[in-house]
Amino acid sequence: QVQLVESGGGLVQPGGSLTLSCAASGFSLDYYSIGWFRQAPGKEREGVSCIHSADSDVYYFESVRGRFTISRDNANKKVYLQMNNLKPEDTAVYYCAAIRIGYLCYMNQEYDYWGQGTQVTVSS
Repeated sequence: QVQLVESGGGLVQPGGSLTLSCAASGFSLDYYSIGWFRQAPGKEREGVSCIHSADSDVYYFESVRGRFTISRDNANKKVYLQMNNLKPEDTAVYYCAAIRIGYLCYMNQEYDYWGQGTQVTVSS
């Protein structure tokens, strides 16, 4: 079955760091771009970052630019999101998602596969 599984969420203090992982199975990560999204209670889902398949070009949405780093390991079929200098407003459920190649990953469009999400809570 096609699956994306996030892990690494948890409780972290403001200013701290956390790394999320997204493990893919059932399809080849080589042919998909991966995006990270998040959704806080009462708010709509928003983009965080994304990384393209072949050239690994990356994009960061303004709210996390300069603080988060996205990377991918196609051999191990994993994508990571390193989050630094975390703020309380980063608190949300974080999702990874995959979209077939041929699209700019940061544009508003439908992704093909979604993970179940992992909770990140930033609080002192």
